[in-house]
Amino acid sequence: MAEPAHPATYPPLDQPKPVAEGLWIVDSGPLRVLGLPLPVRMTVLRLRDGGLWLHSPTRHTAALQRALQEIGPIRHLVAPNIAHWSFLQAWQRHCPEARIWAAPELRRRRAVRKSRLRLDHDLAGAAPEPWAGEIEQRVVPGAGGFREVAFFHQPSRSLLLTDLVQNLEPGKLPPLVRPLARLAGVTAPEGGTPAYLRALLRLRRRDAAEAARQMLAWQPERVIFAHGAWFELDGTAALRRALSWLLR
Repeated sequence: MAEPAHPATYPPLDQPKPVAEGLWIVDSGPLRVLGLPLPVRMTVLRLRDGGLWLHSPTRHTAALQRALQEIGPIRHLVAPNIAHWSFLQAWQRHCPEARIWAAPELRRRRAVRKSRLRLDHDLAGAAPEPWAGEIEQRVVPGAGGFREVAFFHQPSRSLLLTDLVQNLEPGKLPPLVRPLARLAGVTAPEGGTPAYLRALLRLRRRDAAEAARQMLAWQPERVIFAHGAWFELDGTAALRRALSWLLR
């Protein structure tokens, strides 16, 4: 009998769930970060050539890989910021033909270098040829080498983030850690940027705010991110609220 999903997560886990044409999410987790049980999410896009583009891959299972391959061949594995890379090795091992795309500064991390993870390409502010015209992107810079790449999927008008916005539902968290989530500024329904990340972004505030304004200019209908309840409706307005601290 399968072990029940952790209350913080969004079952069913480790299987693709359709969101829009050519867009799926895969919920997984939880990961434990500073005592918080974090649900974690991968977003999957099917490009016009039929290949799959995996944003922030979550844990690999054979069943999940089979389910994805029924949708299309796995061609791109994207590490969208300097923290979301730990599951890439398993995916790389099982999908050796997929190309790995890394956020700026990721390959400089000591843990990444020690892991011998193969990184094929570094992401930049402009979309590379494999998805140019389908996905727009923008690098969000912070201090201490922090970088996150925001992606806008034009066909579905969906903005894909990673840690820049989190939206943890207090009712899904243990009572003792709910105050921690509130102090971190990442509780639903409005969500926000975690406090540690706000500190890094404030040191590059002008550039980070410019990137945030670009995201709003895309006018996303939905905003999907790695941790918590993503913004299914009124994405632009929800994003403006979540990033109001940066846009002031």
